[in-house]
Amino acid sequence: MPSAHPAEDTAQTARTVPDTDIAALLERGRALSTPVLRAAVDRLAAPMDTVAAYHFGWIDAAGNPSHGDGGKAVRPALALLSAEAAGAAPEVGVPGAVAVELVHNFSLLHDDLMDGDEQRRHRDTVWKVHGPAQAILVGDALFALANELLLELGTVEAGRAARRLTTATRKLIDGQAQDISFEHRERVTVEECLEMEGNKTGALLACAVSIGAVLGGADDRTADILESYGHHLGLAFQAVDDLLGIWGDPESTGKQTWSDLRQRKKSLPVVAALAADGPASARLGELLAADAKSSDFDTFSEEEFAVRAALIEEAGGREWTAQEARRQHAVAIGALDRVDMPREVREQLVALADFVVVRKR
Repeated sequence: MPSAHPAEDTAQTARTVPDTDIAALLERGRALSTPVLRAAVDRLAAPMDTVAAYHFGWIDAAGNPSHGDGGKAVRPALALLSAEAAGAAPEVGVPGAVAVELVHNFSLLHDDLMDGDEQRRHRDTVWKVHGPAQAILVGDALFALANELLLELGTVEAGRAARRLTTATRKLIDGQAQDISFEHRERVTVEECLEMEGNKTGALLACAVSIGAVLGGADDRTADILESYGHHLGLAFQAVDDLLGIWGDPESTGKQTWSDLRQRKKSLPVVAALAADGPASARLGELLAADAKSSDFDTFSEEEFAVRAALIEEAGGREWTAQEARRQHAVAIGALDRVDMPREVREQLVALADFVVVRKR
């Protein structure tokens, strides 16, 4: 079992944010966006509406009402703060918040199927319960709903927001394609891995933190700077996610031990370890090359994955990734200095950035 928590690796951020402040921000995002999200999902034809409701945690596999874990709701919180950064009311950002959530969950439905993940948020994934076909169809439907929700506003700002969302979605898909291609390569550079993660995770977070501002009438310069904050925040978020993917506690993450190693992912800790010099790096490279050709990989024991995780740590991959999370966090915060916004809104954006880098799941 993993012996240390990745949050310890990233706890050297400059500020300590009270949990209650973060909880309030996330809850506001949920409270304002969930009714609109539910109404959007209700538009889907049966059985896609109930499959989507299961995915969002609103019902269980038998169709009974449920209070399942619906995720961290970071993106809706960012979209509402984005509107406030432009001087608008947080409610102005709600359509953007919901559109981004729909695209995010479209990607989760497809990713779970492509990666073979059987668990998400401590429950069986949609493809496991309802089958691969429904996972694909519902994912496609959520993507279509996202654009429909924005465009039906009928404003110039909505059109600008939809263009940003469409671009972010294309980058997200690019990132997923890169991620899959990396699984079949023995070596991936750190630069390639950062580009992939910037697309797969950074693009949608960047969109979330600009889309509310665009709906609130912000100019492109302001939106672009907020996107820069979101892009680097996304890279920090993914770096922490990569740590959790290897050393995270299954009770917190809802995934198996050594999750990313089981999927042969070329995540940042792995890539950084392979790029290092030394015997641990060389041995890790030998094992991973053999794993790629092994017919017994699916039956590996906990101890075999633990050996690989230990080599990654010995080669410096774990510490490098933790440092990269802190570096990207600092760049994200620095971008906020270039936007004239209410001080309270800036402090809340900083608080959310801190939360992303120091988290347990």
